[in-house]
Amino acid sequence: MTALLELNNISNIVNKGTGEERQILKNLSLQVNQGDFITLLGTNGAGKSTLLNVINGALSPDQGSISLKGQDLTKLNEVKRAQYIAQVFQDPKMGTAPRMTVAENLLLAYKRGQKRTLRLRHLKQHCQEFESLTAKLPNGLSEHLNTATGSLSGGQRQTLSFLMATLNRPELLLLDEHTAALDPNTSKQLLALTDEVVQAEKLTCIMITHQLKDALKYGNRTIILNNGQVVLDVAGAARAQLSEQEVLSYFTDL
Repeated sequence: MTALLELNNISNIVNKGTGEERQILKNLSLQVNQGDFITLLGTNGAGKSTLLNVINGALSPDQGSISLKGQDLTKLNEVKRAQYIAQVFQDPKMGTAPRMTVAENLLLAYKRGQKRTLRLRHLKQHCQEFESLTAKLPNGLSEHLNTATGSLSGGQRQTLSFLMATLNRPELLLLDEHTAALDPNTSKQLLALTDEVVQAEKLTCIMITHQLKDALKYGNRTIILNNGQVVLDVAGAARAQLSEQEVLSYFTDL
């Protein structure tokens, strides 16, 4: 397996110098291979979202290094890492511009990583492509290309966020409980779409979930964080044999 992402001895401390100072990640090391679809589990406060934020550059580690395809990302900011890393958040309101239409949001995603200059958008020439792209998706998104994103349902907006994140096939896709705020049926649809796109595009993906069934159903590898450290990292036949009860035994405060 070829290593795509490497984290070495990552530590992260919050509320420094106060009575509430706490170390979230504790000398965490992790190797993510090209094509891995990792489901990430852990209790509240275990460090799951912090880990993703350290990877995407929203947080800087207090110790350790991060590299992607051999390039040191440790001191690169979030904007520069966005050339390689895309993320979908739990809140459907994040990741899209509410006053822009669906088509305009898709055009923004289409141009991600390109040099910005004062020039015509050429939105119309992309509309047929965007209509074809969204026609394959649930929630009738193709009928709302000219609708302001803020007027969409939560499921439609989250589906759009996912489409935007995967439009240019990122080196690494991060999903931070991206279906948690949706109703069960919409969540099921988006998870199925996620699996389909990740497999078809051969994306490398880390997906946080609190659902044990989803953690064992999707992807090829499951990781459990507890108290800022990896306590289980399993793939292949060993993962296939894991029961939900065995997974629960790794949680101390569920």
